[in-house]
Amino acid sequence: MSEAGRRDVDADLLGRDDDLALIRGFLLDDATNSLVLLGEPGVGKTALMAAASVTATDAGMRVIRASGVEFEADVAYAVLHQLLFPLAGEVDNLDPEHRVALRVALGFGTGPAPDRLLASHAALMLLQRGAAEQPLLLLMDDLQWMDRASVDVVAFVARRLSGTRVRFLGAMRTGSCGVFENSGLRRHVVMPLRETAARQLLDARHPGLTRTVADRVLAGAKGNPLALLELPSALSRGQREGNVDLPAVLPLGDRLEVLFVRRVANLPRPTRELLLLATLEGTGDLGVLQAAAQRLADPPELADLVPAEADLLISVDESSGVLTFRHPLTRSGVIRASTSTDRRRAHTALAAATNHSERRAWHLGQATVGTDEPVAALLEDAARQKATRGDIRGAVAALIRAAELSPAAGRARRLAEAAYLDAHAAGDFHSAAQLLASARHAQPHATPSLHAAAATTLVVINNGGHLDTAHRLLVHAIESGDHGFDAREPALTEALHLLLLLCFFSGRPEGWADFARLLAMVRPQPEHLLVVAGATVLDPGRVSTEMIEHLDTLIAGVHQETDPSRILRLGLAAQHTDRHGDMRDALWHVIRQGRDGGPARLHLSALLQLARDDFKMGLWAEADELAAEGLQVCEQSQCPFFTWYFEYIQALLAAGRGDTAAAIELSERMISMNAARGAQTAVRWGHHARTLAELGGGDYEQAFLAVSRISKPGELAAHVQVSLWAAIDLVEAALRTGRHAEAVAHVATLQRAGVARISPLHGFLMVALAAMVEPDDERALTSYQRAVSEDGAHRWPFDLARVRLAYGERLRRARATSEARGPLIQALKVFEELGAVPWAERTRVELRAARWVGDQDDVHPDAVLTPQEREIALLAASGLTNRQIGERLFISHRTVGAHLYQIFPKLGISSRVALRDTLVDLDSRSPG
Repeated sequence: MSEAGRRDVDADLLGRDDDLALIRGFLLDDATNSLVLLGEPGVGKTALMAAASVTATDAGMRVIRASGVEFEADVAYAVLHQLLFPLAGEVDNLDPEHRVALRVALGFGTGPAPDRLLASHAALMLLQRGAAEQPLLLLMDDLQWMDRASVDVVAFVARRLSGTRVRFLGAMRTGSCGVFENSGLRRHVVMPLRETAARQLLDARHPGLTRTVADRVLAGAKGNPLALLELPSALSRGQREGNVDLPAVLPLGDRLEVLFVRRVANLPRPTRELLLLATLEGTGDLGVLQAAAQRLADPPELADLVPAEADLLISVDESSGVLTFRHPLTRSGVIRASTSTDRRRAHTALAAATNHSERRAWHLGQATVGTDEPVAALLEDAARQKATRGDIRGAVAALIRAAELSPAAGRARRLAEAAYLDAHAAGDFHSAAQLLASARHAQPHATPSLHAAAATTLVVINNGGHLDTAHRLLVHAIESGDHGFDAREPALTEALHLLLLLCFFSGRPEGWADFARLLAMVRPQPEHLLVVAGATVLDPGRVSTEMIEHLDTLIAGVHQETDPSRILRLGLAAQHTDRHGDMRDALWHVIRQGRDGGPARLHLSALLQLARDDFKMGLWAEADELAAEGLQVCEQSQCPFFTWYFEYIQALLAAGRGDTAAAIELSERMISMNAARGAQTAVRWGHHARTLAELGGGDYEQAFLAVSRISKPGELAAHVQVSLWAAIDLVEAALRTGRHAEAVAHVATLQRAGVARISPLHGFLMVALAAMVEPDDERALTSYQRAVSEDGAHRWPFDLARVRLAYGERLRRARATSEARGPLIQALKVFEELGAVPWAERTRVELRAARWVGDQDDVHPDAVLTPQEREIALLAASGLTNRQIGERLFISHRTVGAHLYQIFPKLGISSRVALRDTLVDLDSRSPG
């Protein structure tokens, strides 16, 4: 075999390592000389036999091939002729009796038909002679189609090869019920490919498929290699690229049609009718199937399914009342074997037999020819139900079909709504643009609908247009629409949600003013989620307590929400009020939908929201994975605008881990790419990542300059949401560059705004920031102790470790050297666990300055208490309060508290209650 041929064989054998190992062992090592491969059509038996041929040839064996042929199944000894013809020169060396019998059987001579047993012995002897100088491998494919006379001879030979230099490797379809399935020969079932190998094969042979199309092909092929190779070839270019919707049942290629259509076409008419109903019905419900069958002319009975069961096309579970196709491609064969009239008749019967509104609408839509507004309206309602479940592709398909059944005005409106769903949820901007063009063509002189304007807006920003252009386009459409600002108009609510998102992206006060003005015009009142999201996204630093309470109420019910759009809109509202922790399950639900082929644009939003929360929670490895997934989805779905989401996460991680160069490169890319298109929020996120990178790298002047581009010191900039995230960075950068007044002014501004009320995280950080700018050591240390003792502070390990580092630094500067070690050791442990290299190194420097001589890998040293610590511990264990202990030892009660904060982790306890027993235990273990 040529090298090119070998490469083709290798490509076709992805995921077949176990099968290949078994075949190699059979050829080279096993005492058994015969093996039969069984498997469904197209599963890869022939490819395995080709690989066996290569192995045998490399081992010095002579390979002889033969194959059953369906149209020769009635020709006696047809396959035996194929098999033995290469050895015809040896026939004359047989004894006369065997020579004559074999020559007649093979058609080389004339005479009466030979005795079957005599012909079998002759064939065995000929093969043994042929193997005298070189071992033989007999490769026989499609045993199920061998003529009966050849079957008897070959089966006889295969059972008697033990001890010879001949090996027999055959292949046949499972369920053929032939002699070879019950011959006593060793058998091996070739299973469909596992999902990973199936995807690798599909990617290798059809690399241009979009993820959604690839997932459909994988589901349809069900691990069948031939189907993986053939199904994409039967699709149009637009379907392969994801620009044209796939049909409900995938079409078959030529080779698959031979395999599946012929089996269906050979069934009796009533059986075919029932299989068509089952294919179009989709659930396999025998009750619906029977009810639909009764609405056909000359109704078939369920008993007419028996021929399909006997041919192993279906299985029927009478206990559950469900019919199942043994392979998904059988459904494709059923469709291919039917006519359009057959299918419309079946859809009509199924529509009458089902009570499910969405299925009824779909069946009526498929059965209808021409325009039919009532059916189109049913499909439109079904599309909206699908969209609320996240079935965006199904919703778009229903709207397109509704448009095809509509008059011109309805056609344009429904195509525009389909375009909006494609752009807003699926992120399929190419398809959205095509649908918008079709909508304009349907009604060329009409004013574009709100859905059309919204879809156009999304296409504009994804194609690199300026956000101001998109904003003006959408505002004009809302202002000039015929909706009357009626809150019950779904398109108006969708347009306002999109406007809110544009305002968030652009970060312009003028944009938010437009949003507030238009929202105030909605009557009787806007959607509650829209109001809450508008308040919390608009200016989270000044959001009212009432709105926060409304947000918490909405989040409390998110576990019951099925609409991914609403989940993500609520997630956006929660993003800057640090409430994603209560939404993680809902966000994971959207991500799993996306991974299963669901809407890509919503998938991206969920990935960002979870990745951002992961960074705050210290789940940096997961944040890294989600960011990489997001960039991959952006590339696959051609959504370049949204790449900054994930570049931000990657820049934060690089900054935290000390890869300053990578973090700065990513942040500069975000800034330059997004400034040109007016996406100021992306620019500010870039400055935030740059700030963290410079802080980690120790360039505090550059850090201060970067963070000042987000929010000037002493100001809480309106509409600049990231300024809250960057508050600790600004204060630290200011303090480390000698700008104490600016740091104090900034903390005072945040305090006046009441930022601590927004969330527990902001409450914790505000206590810490007050400690950082407090000039009095005693008051500062008290604030630091309060900050690190805040309930739930451990949920934000990186922030908490940074505060502990600052606490330890302040303790050391206050000459409380031994006390400084506790918070520094705790900070070091977290930084090392996160991989926050620069922060860990800074902490080690502080620990060395605090004269810590412990093993740096031991972040919980079993340190002995100092004399003062031991005295404080004993007094606390006796029940005295901090103030009473301070009065006895002539120190402040705050200093007592600071000492106890260091004592508890040293002793491995968390409260005073355990002090007495722990001290007694230490005394008992003391050496004297």
